[in-house]
Amino acid sequence: MEVNLAPELQAKLTRLAADRGSDPGALVQEAIERMVDYDEWFVRELEKGVASADRDELIDHEDIGKLIESRYRG
Repeated sequence: MEVNLAPELQAKLTRLAADRGSDPGALVQEAIERMVDYDEWFVRELEKGVASADRDELIDHEDIGKLIESRYRG
């Protein structure tokens, strides 16, 4: 597979690879793996949420407000 990068992005990638003592291809591989892993996780979580909603397992607005308030008091 070939990926064409804008020159500015290629330069950033080359600098970052040099700073890390790596090669640009390894950084691209790592970035793609992270993105794909995240997307897979996100889709699974969405599917869980949709399945819960389909079963009418919903949390009402007031309870969500209380949950947020208890976690993020500041």
